Amino acid sequence: MHSEVRQEEPGRYSECGMALVLASSIKSKVTTKVTTVDDKGLEPLTWRSYLPLITIFALLLTSVIAVSWNQYESGQFLVKNAITYFMAGFFIVFGGFKLMDLKGFVDGYSTYDLLAQRWRGYGYVYPFIEVGFGLLMLLGINSQELLWFEVVVMMGSGIGVVIKLAKGEAFQCACLGTFLKVPLTKITLFEDFGMAALALVLLKLN
Repeated sequence: MHSEVRQEEPGRYSECGMALVLASSIKSKVTTKVTTVDDKGLEPLTWRSYLPLITIFALLLTSVIAVSWNQYESGQFLVKNAITYFMAGFFIVFGGFKLMDLKGFVDGYSTYDLLAQRWRGYGYVYPFIEVGFGLLMLLGINSQELLWFEVVVMMGSGIGVVIKLAKGEAFQCACLGTFLKVPLTKITLFEDFGMAALALVLLKLN
């Protein structure tokens, strides 16, 4: 408490009677605390690291199957509707996770996205773009302009991923913001190129 008080041997502070401790022990505790807080490295990778992603994907797929089955029973099932529902849910969920820690997402995204590397502000806009894609698709707006915009945005993000992977660089996946501590691998490739591919399929079906 009284860091300004110094003496060469153990004792107590005369004003309040508090015991004096070794300065080296205080320095050690402070150093340990700072190291723990600043340690943002990747966690040891196990199958459990991917469990949140598996759960989210399974819930999205189950929801689409449930809605599609109901439409099938009523004779209204269309493949393009099923794809639209999946893409809409995917965009909203993944965009929502990014928004829960927007700054953390931007820190990760700006390390590999080609546009975000040059203009950091794009990282703050990108999650809103994804959520916007999802909401527009749920509203039944599947115009060619929207689908082509999705293709361009997702392909642009995916190219940055490919470049990083080609260089053999391991870094944190930003597809779910900062809630997962896993390397950027096929997960983000699936998000980017997978959504672009599905948008191209819808373009062909429309």
